[in-house]
Amino acid sequence: MPGISKMPAPISQPDDPALLRIDGPIATITLNRPAAFNSINLAIAQKLEQLASYIEGDDAIRVLVIEGEGRAFSAGGDLQTIGAAAEAGTVTPVVGELLKHYHAFIETIRRMPKLSLSSVHGSAAGAGMGLAFVTDLCIAAEDAKFTPAYAKIGVSPDGGSTVGIVGTVGSRRALQIFLSEDNFTAQQAYEWGLVAKVVPAAELKAATQKLAERLAQNPPAAIAGTKSLVYQAATTPVKQQLDAEEHKIIMAMNTEDFRVAVKKFTSKGK
Repeated sequence: MPGISKMPAPISQPDDPALLRIDGPIATITLNRPAAFNSINLAIAQKLEQLASYIEGDDAIRVLVIEGEGRAFSAGGDLQTIGAAAEAGTVTPVVGELLKHYHAFIETIRRMPKLSLSSVHGSAAGAGMGLAFVTDLCIAAEDAKFTPAYAKIGVSPDGGSTVGIVGTVGSRRALQIFLSEDNFTAQQAYEWGLVAKVVPAAELKAATQKLAERLAQNPPAAIAGTKSLVYQAATTPVKQQLDAEEHKIIMAMNTEDFRVAVKKFTSKGK
């Protein structure tokens, strides 16, 4: 049957480092290490990779919301783990293993033919900031604070930070953000085009739900085709891009969703 996933949904336990809940066409991943401000360690990276892989394979899901439990969205890479590895001289294997899983998660959410929406409150720092902006869209509470954090500790960005931010604001603004901003507000992120909507903190949950529901109204072929075309546009020659537009619109026009919608549209006013 269409829309039925091939494998059962992972059952989340309350103490899992990331939780999954599914409500119709909307899946929500909650980063669930509140005592550590949802920082990214190996356990959460592996869990995120597993959950994203499931969501990608479930045709019934159209929208993925990513949120943080507790006082922050995510403080970024777990510096306890990484600091200990630096002391022990094991950075290469430890960080390599962490990023193998975490980057697989990021790659999946960028690639999957579904929309991802980050819902940010409190602090989003380092890879947490990167996650907020590597999703397809971001909604933020007025109290959200974005902190690049990388250069301050002598490193360059990871976790897809240069994918989402450069793709949105361009190279010069990205260099400014990474190398000269200590932190910036949700309003500033909105003005730079990184955040779609800023809402009062008390309204974030309801506003996120409303936006997710609006996005989920789009039929799957519209979501998949649009996301793919938008992300390839900057690096695709014009003729190739036009061919891709033709291919995808014809595919979409062969769906039942299109036939129903166009019939409704053409019968209006008759």
